[in-house]
This record gives sequence, structure tokens and C-alpha cells, in this order.
Amino acid sequence: MDSVLYEGDRLRGWEVVVPRRAAPLDGVTLVGFRDRSDAGLDMRVIPQPVVTVVVELGDDALAVENSGGSRALRSLAAGLSPGEARVRGERVHCVELRMSPVSAYSLLGVPPVDLEGGVFGLEELWGRQESRLREQLTVADGWDDRFALMHEFLARRHASAPSMDPEVVTSWERIVSRRGQVRIADLAVACGWSRKRLWSRFTAQVGLTPKRAAMLVRFDRAVRGLSAGRDAAAVAVACGYADQSHLHRDILAFARCTPGALGPPAGTPVALGTPS
Repeated sequence: MDSVLYEGDRLRGWEVVVPRRAAPLDGVTLVGFRDRSDAGLDMRVIPQPVVTVVVELGDDALAVENSGGSRALRSLAAGLSPGEARVRGERVHCVELRMSPVSAYSLLGVPPVDLEGGVFGLEELWGRQESRLREQLTVADGWDDRFALMHEFLARRHASAPSMDPEVVTSWERIVSRRGQVRIADLAVACGWSRKRLWSRFTAQVGLTPKRAAMLVRFDRAVRGLSAGRDAAAVAVACGYADQSHLHRDILAFARCTPGALGPPAGTPVALGTPS
């Protein structure tokens, strides 16, 4: 068996499976989820430094709710800054694909900037390829076959895909490696561009300004600390915030909730957002 089942999540009513072998492309991870307890899914979508794609394999579509109303989607894509949205579902059984902005630029078919401010139906991006992929994943014989299908699908898309500017890739990787604690002027010097050119090209290809991207990476690290039950003051110090109030302001700006709402999860492991 090539996949790994996390038994702790099974005990909470969720089957959570990851491939034992990494995806053949950098910046791409796959996870399989199945709700074994019929507890249902109700999650607030929050910004993350990844583009998330979810393909639902069960009989019921996912309900995506935002300020524009509610839509039923069998598969979806959420960008780095998806706006205020919730995802609800019953008997969820899905494959989740997480891509760095660098990988997403090649694999999605649209730059991440086109996903700004919303959660979109994957069919809008991949057309008939989405329905064919979803059908294949649904009838596949177990998680190993599903992961193999996804790897093959992504490899085909990558073979004919455009690539980000190397300078943008380098800048993104530096932001991530420094955990968001970087100066934009230093990024520009490192890649040999003017600050104005870096700002323009980075924003066009990643979907966020370099400064906003750095803030998001730092915010994501803070969310992980708070979700693990760590003290907010300690998280603020570890993540480079000036103080706890600074952390609080960032969480309100990105997630539109208080740090307390990002505490230990209530049981649903899907990584698109946070349970409420």
C-alpha cells in the first residue's frame, strides 16, 4: 500500500490519507478525506499561502456560501485570498490538492490573481477536464489509484504549462523560507529588479503584493500555532509580531475573526479553513 492512513483522524470520525510517495511536482501535496461518522463539514475558508483545490467524490455537492449567496459545487478552487466564505457538506469524501502559488501558476491554467476574492468552481478553470478527472477519481479502486490518477493528471498539465518568472519564484521562496519576515527592498536587490518591477510582476503572477504575501506567510504560521492550542502572546513573539495586539489585528484583517476562533480544531480535518 502506497498511502498512509492517519488513525487519529479515523478515531475522530474522519479518514485522512496521504500518499507515501510525494507528488512528482514541487510545491504540490495531496490529501484524501472521508467523513466516516456523518458529522458533516462546516468550515470558514481562511487565507493560506497555498491554492487549494477540492474534488468531491461522494453523491452530495459541497455548498459554498459567501456574500453573493450559496452555490453547490462538486469541485472547487480557493486562492490565497478567498474572501469571506464558508464550505458545508454532508458525507464528505474528497481529494484535496494544495499548490504553492508557483505550482498553481503552471497547473491551474489561470494565474492565482484570477482567483482573488472568491471560491470558484473548478469546472470554470479546467472545463471538461474537470468532469473527466472527477469521474475517474470517483470510480477508482481506492486511495492509491486516486493519488496515481492525480499525479498523472498534474504531470500532463505541467508538461505544457507556462512558468513564473525566475525572479518571482526566488522572491516567493525567500518569503517562505524567512517565514514572512523580509524587507521588500531586500527581495528586489536579491533578484536584481527595481522595487517597482518586482511589485508589478510579483503581484501579476502570485496574486498578492510582495508585502501582502509576506504578511500571509506570517499569518499562516500564527494560525498553525493557535490551532495547536499555543498561547496567543507566545505565538505573537514566535511569529515576529510587535505584540499580541498586532497579531490580533492581522487575524481580524485576514480571517475576520478573533484569535480565540482559531483555537484547537473541533474535529473536522479538512485544511481549507477552520471549523466553527
